[in-house]
Amino acid sequence: MAKGRELKGRIKTVENTKKITRTMEMVATSKMKRAQDRVVAARPYATSLTDVISSLYNAELAERFPLLRQPAQVRKAAVILLTTNRGMCGGFNANLIREARGLLTTLREQGVEPEIHVVGRKGIGYFRYIGQALAVSRTDITDRPTAEDAASLVDALMAQFVSGAIDAVYVVYANFKSAIATPPATLKVLPVDPPARKGQMPDYLLYPSADAIVTELLPAYVRNAVYRALVETVAGEQGARRTAMKNATDNATEVLGVLRRTYNRARQANITQEIAEIVGGAAALE
Repeated sequence: MAKGRELKGRIKTVENTKKITRTMEMVATSKMKRAQDRVVAARPYATSLTDVISSLYNAELAERFPLLRQPAQVRKAAVILLTTNRGMCGGFNANLIREARGLLTTLREQGVEPEIHVVGRKGIGYFRYIGQALAVSRTDITDRPTAEDAASLVDALMAQFVSGAIDAVYVVYANFKSAIATPPATLKVLPVDPPARKGQMPDYLLYPSADAIVTELLPAYVRNAVYRALVETVAGEQGARRTAMKNATDNATEVLGVLRRTYNRARQANITQEIAEIVGGAAALE
């Protein structure tokens, strides 16, 4: 019955694995709901910012505000890559890293010197493995990102952009469309491209002045873009983990079915053999 005992051990192992993957699926489902709520909550503020900036923007304004400066030639760019601190989410991080690598290759082909800022242990581990120098590596941003986290990522880059040290800033993140659709995407956050006007814009009463308002709104617009990338990436991570753990749980269920059938057949064969031996022994005594 050695084979039977081995099969029972394997069945127990798969059952324990199934419990773990099922639990992780449930946790990811709960976290994804909260992450989706943060994505939805961030949209009205972003929409209002976009509407105000698009209504105030004009060519003369662009010449006075550095964040609107469109450099004649991009020589150096910063790339912020958002990945996760934990795995078990399928190809989520691999897709983000592939998107970032494609962007870096494109920038180098255009004669741009890129520097990479990586958030998340998975991205950091990959680029260290291939020997890529990192300008910034962050693992302190949790699955509940805040506006302060976004500011800490992009404020220094805004200062470098204003001084002319860099000419562009890109964010590679997961574009959360639904729980099962979170494709990697690249967003250029600097220089600020003026949003397109949509229909008749409201007539604002500006106080103290349009310049003072735009001075405050432009950095807020950039920080909000990074914040939205953070919350969408977290939502995408939880959606990918839920899907991966559900697939693992389903696979464990299938494996258990095969193992149990195999165990039952082996047990029946062993019983049949024992009966045959008993009958044979009884016949030999007659």
